[in-house]
Amino acid sequence: MIREVLHEHTPTWLSRPMSELLGSPVYLKMEALQPVGSFKLRGMGAACQDACLRGARRLVSSSGGNAGYAVAYAGRRLGRPVSIVVPRRTSSRARDLIRSEGAEVIEHGEAWDESHVFALELAQRVEGAYIHPFDDPRAWTGHATMIHEFSELGVVPGAVVVSVGGGGLLCGIAQGMRDAGWDGIPILAVETRGADSFAAAVAAGELVTLDGITSLATTLGARTVAPEALAWAGRRKITPWVVSDRAAVDACLRFADDHRILVEPACGASLAAAYDAAEPLHGCRAVLVIVCGGAGVTRGLLAQWAASAGPR
Repeated sequence: MIREVLHEHTPTWLSRPMSELLGSPVYLKMEALQPVGSFKLRGMGAACQDACLRGARRLVSSSGGNAGYAVAYAGRRLGRPVSIVVPRRTSSRARDLIRSEGAEVIEHGEAWDESHVFALELAQRVEGAYIHPFDDPRAWTGHATMIHEFSELGVVPGAVVVSVGGGGLLCGIAQGMRDAGWDGIPILAVETRGADSFAAAVAAGELVTLDGITSLATTLGARTVAPEALAWAGRRKITPWVVSDRAAVDACLRFADDHRILVEPACGASLAAAYDAAEPLHGCRAVLVIVCGGAGVTRGLLAQWAASAGPR
């Protein structure tokens, strides 16, 4: 198999609307422009390629959205069959996107945790390589490349804003910032209320498993974050920040107006921190926001979320 980079080198945009609101330059790392619509291709692509180089004949993952789509895309590019286990609440759009890459979609469980356990067993039965959607050092290394790319611009931000679900992106960002020599630069780790397992873990000083995910930002829906995400909070300054579903959806709508790009509420969480001038960002010389994107969004879905998001 020929080694190839599966993800794209994405552009960085300077957001004039956000910069004016915050009073500092706000840079956007546009991961929404990856071929699969989200940052996941960096990490999932790296993990899939490594598995194939080690002899994997089949790839298996568990995801109700972006990670599953990224593994399916990588599998097609690498010439390997793919099975993705999704929970029952997975949208028909997400299932269709995964199938469009030629992957098998298997429904199991009410939430991702149950899909994960089933996928692990499946991988053993079919002698496939299991690709974890967020708790995998290979994925963190892949995600770190977006910081490597931004650092080539010669701009050193005063803070980096990132959405947190299972913590894989956070781990990659922290790793990339360490590589760039940015250990003193804080990270604002944003979640939606009802999917805030990282904030709960930091507050408790240990991993916390939520009773369930009540946020409509389902792609932030890990009831427990990766242990490495919490470990990073002990190594550098990471400030958890929780926003409402309404704030996240409003940010998605405003971002569509300002920059003509659709993103999921999971991405809207970090955008909301910039649009609403979150207190930890005050006085920063510049801010880098990771626009993580999301494939599971349409104009119709965005309208539905706006109608059901509730109050701020």
